[in-house]
Amino acid sequence: MLNRTLIAIVDDDQLYRESMRKLVVLMGYTVEAFPSAADFLASRFLPETACLIADVHMPGMTGVELHRHLVDAGYAIPTILVTAYPDEVVRDRALKDGIACYLSKPVDDDHLERCLRSALQPGTPIEDNS
Repeated sequence: MLNRTLIAIVDDDQLYRESMRKLVVLMGYTVEAFPSAADFLASRFLPETACLIADVHMPGMTGVELHRHLVDAGYAIPTILVTAYPDEVVRDRALKDGIACYLSKPVDDDHLERCLRSALQPGTPIEDNS
């Protein structure tokens, strides 16, 4: 059964973006994927996005900057950041800034699913097993 909840994925790596899109669709969500923060911000899907999955390191606007921009613009979109280059300082700052989850690539499918559920239903524990 398809969930009409829209998840937006923003990642400049086309192969990763496409594999993440397929994974989240398999979890039952409706997904739109974008190669850059600018493409997402210019899209008609921005107002209906229920959760954002964004890469931390992207040219132009990073995932952290995208989250900050959305908050400053009044969009309360729960955001999950993913990165191939985990950094505890960036992670701690992002979590303090209200990021729902900060995940390292390759992302654990179960952990991502828990993060999505928690982001979409605030108050749901993530049960971090990392």
